[in-house]
Amino acid sequence: MSRHVATRERHRREEIVPVRRAREPRPRMRRLTKWLVSLGVVATVLALGAQWMLHSSYFRVQHITIVGLRHESAASVLNVSGLAEHPSMIGLNDAAIVKRLDGFPWIDTVAVTKRWPNSVILTVHENVAVAVAFTSHHVLEFVDAKGRALGVAPLRENLPTLNYLDGTSSTWPYERAGRSAAYVASQLPRAFTTQVNTITDNAQGSVTLRMTTPVTFILGPPTDLHAKFVAIASVIAHSTLIPGDVVDVTVPDELAVTPPTN
Repeated sequence: MSRHVATRERHRREEIVPVRRAREPRPRMRRLTKWLVSLGVVATVLALGAQWMLHSSYFRVQHITIVGLRHESAASVLNVSGLAEHPSMIGLNDAAIVKRLDGFPWIDTVAVTKRWPNSVILTVHENVAVAVAFTSHHVLEFVDAKGRALGVAPLRENLPTLNYLDGTSSTWPYERAGRSAAYVASQLPRAFTTQVNTITDNAQGSVTLRMTTPVTFILGPPTDLHAKFVAIASVIAHSTLIPGDVVDVTVPDELAVTPPTN
């Protein structure tokens, strides 16, 4: 072979680029992929199974206990709460239950406790009646410290009776203009609560206590109540009062007694 022919042959071979064959996936990588796919399928099945199980009848509310309820009907509370429909435990909304029960006048707060798999406890804290008052239809109602009507009270209930003077409408005044009377009732010392017959509030916010004796104490605005109550207790203990006396304790250190007028 001549020199020139050999050179051309060498150049031709150098121009040819060998093509590499793609490598087949390694068996180990294939096994890992299959394992991951299988794991995903199993996880999905388990999640769907868990959801189905939690929504099954076994995990629906079946046992309901109501604690602390005295004045409202347990059946009514149960129906309004929605628990009587046996909802699923996983979908139970505590805030929604509390909101539904907000319309019961005697219920102040409610705590919802879940006991898996299918029990719920409602712990109720009721409002406290501090007085009674008549409605515009002459029905006697229990009243709480905020002046809210709680429900019908017996006529011989041994609580102070609220009275609002200068009322210009037939609406219930003790949550608004006459709220000072309810507030004073909630602050009365136990020492003489049973001796208070009537608590009167007027349009100017001045409060008066009429005792069972009957003696009247003018408190004025519902401020500095502790000092005013101490002054009242001192007068009751150490003074001789006659029915019809009016004692002004608006300024506790400067008591003024006005005898009854004939």
